[in-house]
Amino acid sequence: MYLGLDLGTSGVKALLIDGEQAVIGSGHGSLDVSRPHPGWSEQDPAHWVRACEDAIAELKASHPAQLAAVKGIGLSGQMHGATLLDAADRVLRPCILWNDTRSHVEAAALDADPRFRKLTGNIVFPGFTAPKLAWVKNNEPAGFAKVAKVLLPKDFLRLWLAGEYISEMSDSAGTSWLDVGQRRWSPDLLAATSLDEKQMPSLVEGTARAGGLRAELASKWGIAAGIPVAGGAGDNAASACGMGTVGAGHAFVSLGTSGVLFAANASYLPNPASAVHTFCHALPDTWHQMGVILSATDSLNWLSEITGKSAGDLTSELGDSLKAPTGVSFLPYLSGERTPHNDSAIRGSFTGLAHESSRAVLTQAVLEGVAFAFRDSLEALKTAGTELTRVTAIGGGSRSRYWLKAIATALRLPVDIPADGDFGAAFGAARLGLIAATGADPLAVCSAPRTDATVEPDAGLADAFADAYQRYRALYPAIRAVIA
Repeated sequence: MYLGLDLGTSGVKALLIDGEQAVIGSGHGSLDVSRPHPGWSEQDPAHWVRACEDAIAELKASHPAQLAAVKGIGLSGQMHGATLLDAADRVLRPCILWNDTRSHVEAAALDADPRFRKLTGNIVFPGFTAPKLAWVKNNEPAGFAKVAKVLLPKDFLRLWLAGEYISEMSDSAGTSWLDVGQRRWSPDLLAATSLDEKQMPSLVEGTARAGGLRAELASKWGIAAGIPVAGGAGDNAASACGMGTVGAGHAFVSLGTSGVLFAANASYLPNPASAVHTFCHALPDTWHQMGVILSATDSLNWLSEITGKSAGDLTSELGDSLKAPTGVSFLPYLSGERTPHNDSAIRGSFTGLAHESSRAVLTQAVLEGVAFAFRDSLEALKTAGTELTRVTAIGGGSRSRYWLKAIATALRLPVDIPADGDFGAAFGAARLGLIAATGADPLAVCSAPRTDATVEPDAGLADAFADAYQRYRALYPAIRAVIA
């Protein structure tokens, strides 16, 4: 058996697979996000440990014998979070999360230093780790002076699990401190934020052993002590391992809290001006590109809260047949946007509202707005040298067939739906645990699931969607001018 642990924003998932990669069982522990000020987003790392304990306790209660047979553990986690420890491994402050935008001034200052884009292949986004440390230095200097180690969220769990300060390439690529082409920390970029390599974890590939399970936890859970904990991956790279998106030209669209258009690459293809993320993949000598939308299903969940109707009820009101855009447009920038705008200040909007704009019309506009945001990411990937011929859909929002039809038509690409199964980040993490424990071929292990169905673009609505996308594109500069 092999265990995958995925530390998300809303919870920790523990997933158990056997040697044939069949899913045996899972457990879950819940998490909340603290937002003490507008634009802030934080979590207490102690809550991650508690949620992980809850998830494994649930798994142990339902599958004690199988849990006892675990021979390898893989980790996945939300990226970019700044977890700051002192010399005694005490947490100095709540972790500043990936969707926190307080460090936009510091991010702009670092991005103005040409070394960052040259070495990392990316814009320095406010959500990345380096500008958060610059913010802490500027605003909490006493705490900054005590920083002995900076860990990403999943690597804080690794410290708890294995007692090691280790990270891996895919997650570390999102810090703005990694030389992404060379797959190593950059002393120059660390020095630019008054840090050095001693304050960073060591680096391994995601498929490599990165510590062994501590005896105390092994005894508590009934697992053998010292079993390998794999390097693991950032959440999107782990999902790619779960989906088999590891070869050049393979891609997925993820409809989660945030939205991701993810493409695997066999070589390093940076184009930071496009606001595409170019990161190391979890497998050795591979990279990937991502367009990132900060509010995907979050946009529909926001409308759900406003209307008092569940997300499922809202989408069911639209029926099964894709409809032509109504003229009502939605910009899904509820907490700013990454690709292609790199704009932490922009906010969402409805335009074109009229007396006849019903709840269903608003829902349709939200789904289309997110679909057009994915189209923006597709265009950005093209400018970065990546051409896609199809994508696979994952994430909670992919349960809406209407939404997938809108995305296929907006992207002008077929969207594959995988056969029933759990192919997300926890599954990818478990696969990495299997590879680290057995030495199996990563490409053989990280195979793609069977395709259950394919959603084709609606040719009859292609022109209507193209017109609506052009309206959508024109709205960003107009709204930005008002906000500025």
